Amino acid sequence: MAKIEGFRIKNFRALRDVTLGRLWNQQQFEPLRPLTAVIGKNGAGKSTLFDAFGFLSDCLRSGVEEACDARGRGGFEKILSQGNSGPLEFEVYYKEDLRARPITYELSIEMDASGRPYVLKERLRQRRKGQTHGRPFSFLVLNEGKGVAWKGGNEGRQIDETGEEFDLFGLMESLKSGKDREESRETEVVELEDRRKLGIATLGSLKQHPRISSFRRFIEGWYLSYFTPDAARSLPLAGPQKHLNVHADNLSNVVQFMEREHPKRLQGILDRIAEKIPGVEKIDTEKTRDGRLLLRFNDRGFQDPFYAQQMSDGTLKVFAYLLLLEDPTPPPFLCIEEPENGLYHKLLESLAKEFRAHATGKRGGSQVFITTHQPYLVDALEPEEVWILEKGRDGFSVIRRASDDDIVKSLVGEGLPLGGLWYSDYLDSR
Repeated sequence: MAKIEGFRIKNFRALRDVTLGRLWNQQQFEPLRPLTAVIGKNGAGKSTLFDAFGFLSDCLRSGVEEACDARGRGGFEKILSQGNSGPLEFEVYYKEDLRARPITYELSIEMDASGRPYVLKERLRQRRKGQTHGRPFSFLVLNEGKGVAWKGGNEGRQIDETGEEFDLFGLMESLKSGKDREESRETEVVELEDRRKLGIATLGSLKQHPRISSFRRFIEGWYLSYFTPDAARSLPLAGPQKHLNVHADNLSNVVQFMEREHPKRLQGILDRIAEKIPGVEKIDTEKTRDGRLLLRFNDRGFQDPFYAQQMSDGTLKVFAYLLLLEDPTPPPFLCIEEPENGLYHKLLESLAKEFRAHATGKRGGSQVFITTHQPYLVDALEPEEVWILEKGRDGFSVIRRASDDDIVKSLVGEGLPLGGLWYSDYLDSR
């Protein structure tokens, strides 16, 4: 399963320059863990960090202009960090599997003369086999929608051997004229029709660019939870569905699918829910005469079932999360904002363990990224898994890993819970 080892965000609202984990040119830092939690006070930027992942995903699906306006973002000027003229930048450093060489994706978004956002620069790079030092090989370089892409999965000569900045347009003209026959056979000149669309969205749908396609599928597979209990109480039309959607309004449909295709997994979920929420004995579906699908909970001690519309927010949330973690083909990256909302505090340690077991499981579960306000959930986490987001003196967010503080590591090593240390202000900047 693919895993993000690090990422960097620049000029995205309060995140003027924030890096988590390891980047290709910052190998001295530890990569992100399979389970990562970000904590911090209100207004520190946790929701902004969550939205940064959503923004990148929206850019791939609908283009940068629509992404800037989606989900109430208010357009490019509202997204850009105050006092900065741009560009907006993202960098993702990830591995397709444990043995794969890391790939770096870099994206810059700027505003044109008419005030419309467009893709200024886009790059994908990866080290060659056996290469441990030096600049990674760039197999996609686009400047303002024009550039070059390496065809196929084989590696050839470096596009930009001489350094970070190079004569891209000179190379393009050379390839077009056929002066460099060897390079021309392996490198394709690219010019996008719309500068507001990502190059990986277009080229990633072509067979001759398998590495670009792989990265596109990785981003497309991200799951960012916008779960609301009211959505889970909706009455969808009957029909089994494999995956839970981001609002979980197809909860009944997924249960219908699991009943039919994976009854043992569904029973496993029921067994774990029974441990966490006493009384829930059975969960199944009922089809109404008009083709709607009801989610039915059988509570021990009651003859008649309860329906999702009658169940508590917390019960629906726990069930949705467990159903998501038991997806037979889980998403590569699972991002949840404040999973503790509506849950009994003694459930949180168990939920954190469920997230970790999924992220580190032998079956290759999702990499899990959460934001939280809840010390009880943090109690179940390790210092290497927790990042602390704070407001700097200039109003912009800064971030650090809890394990960077030797005192905190020693206190946890002595048996003190990490959430308790946070509650007692031991994790605050000193």
